[in-house]
Amino acid sequence: MKSFSILQFLKDKTILVTGATGFLAKIFVEKILRIQPNLKKLYFLIRAGDDKSAKQCVFREVIEKDLFRVLRDTWGDSLDSFILEKVAAVPGDILYEDLGIKDSNLKEEIYRQIDLVVNVAAITKFDERYDALLDTNTMGAFHVLSFAKNCAKIQMLLRMAMRESGMELDSFNFDPKSIDWEDYFLNVHIPGLLRYAVK
Repeated sequence: MKSFSILQFLKDKTILVTGATGFLAKIFVEKILRIQPNLKKLYFLIRAGDDKSAKQCVFREVIEKDLFRVLRDTWGDSLDSFILEKVAAVPGDILYEDLGIKDSNLKEEIYRQIDLVVNVAAITKFDERYDALLDTNTMGAFHVLSFAKNCAKIQMLLRMAMRESGMELDSFNFDPKSIDWEDYFLNVHIPGLLRYAVK
């Protein structure tokens, strides 16, 4: 079996991330930017009315958060230019066909360039209205899948989600805190995806 390196896989890749201002997406994005600066581009789908608002949202809600402290320490004064080179804010919404992307030139650019789509957009509070849950968690996921099918270079569509925080840890037959998650993702999850989902 050929060995797999996530760092090599991400090199020169272009990734579309939905739900980029959410908790899980911020962790995912920070980790990718930190471990693989040779990533080609990250497109963030942001619920915003225009390009300027989307860009401001990326900096205010994602990049300026304390989670990105290590990147700030590593890149220093060059962080903003690194982010401007690697991250593109895209106004849109998974609730709509074509992810609500109105700029047809930008949409075509994304279709041509995307290697990986990471859908992290979801409602995780299950006391939300049923129609809102259905729209975001089901129809939104369907719109992301439909969009990904139009991407010429797509290699993977990844859905990331969190469980309701009110669940009890004893519902597992093991202690989830005891798992080496980095080892799990690198040696079990990603190779499994490559073997069974990416053909």
